[in-house]
Amino acid sequence: MNPTGQQLGTLIVTGASRGIGAAIARLAAQRGYSVAVNFHRGESEAKEIADDIESAGGRAAPIHADVASEKEILALFQIAERELGPIKALVNNAGITGGFARTENVTAAAIERTFAVNVTGAILCAREAVRRMSINRGGSGGAIVNISSRAAHTGAPGEWVHYAASKGAIDSFTIGLAREVATEGIRVNAVAPGLVETELHSANGEPGRIQRLMPTIPMRRAGFPEEVAGGVLWLLSDEASYTTGAILEIGGGR
Repeated sequence: MNPTGQQLGTLIVTGASRGIGAAIARLAAQRGYSVAVNFHRGESEAKEIADDIESAGGRAAPIHADVASEKEILALFQIAERELGPIKALVNNAGITGGFARTENVTAAAIERTFAVNVTGAILCAREAVRRMSINRGGSGGAIVNISSRAAHTGAPGEWVHYAASKGAIDSFTIGLAREVATEGIRVNAVAPGLVETELHSANGEPGRIQRLMPTIPMRRAGFPEEVAGGVLWLLSDEASYTTGAILEIGGGR
């Protein structure tokens, strides 16, 4: 609960069963949000997060949806509203890298799936949030935070240029949508994490990736999911009431 005990409404966090998404869900609940803990895989982890939130006196619901599917996105928002109440915030966190591959070796299927999850899914989730939040449509406003990546600026050469390109698209989308809905009571920002201690690196076949790239980080360490979550919750908060269209870099200076 936030210090005043105020309920802040419902927050949907996509891809919230682990890593950065899980940290965002947990911190958001502490700040007073009712949290829709979205997952595609990791049902048991999502249920554990929701149970922990409710055991601490908060409200949460684990909701399955593949954000690459418009039909499942629609169901995600409908279930979140029905179980937790009106949507006041969205964090577009769900994302995949598409696997390690130089551009000369990347497959069309990997590119299509990466953009379906990282870009199309984020845009469609934002569409549904805007439809509910916009004061022009009878809503009471709200906030959206998209999870980008420092890869959008480094390009991730030799590893996952296709992933970096998808996050570049998220940066452009964040700026454009922020300006589009600025008079409708909705703020739209992004957080661009650098190297963060999550399962992503092992899941893509290189558990030692952070150690390999550590010398390229000015602070000489990786970040933690909780540090990214702190930036996200600041952008969602009233303390960031004059901030929209911003891309907050949380990357240790890299």
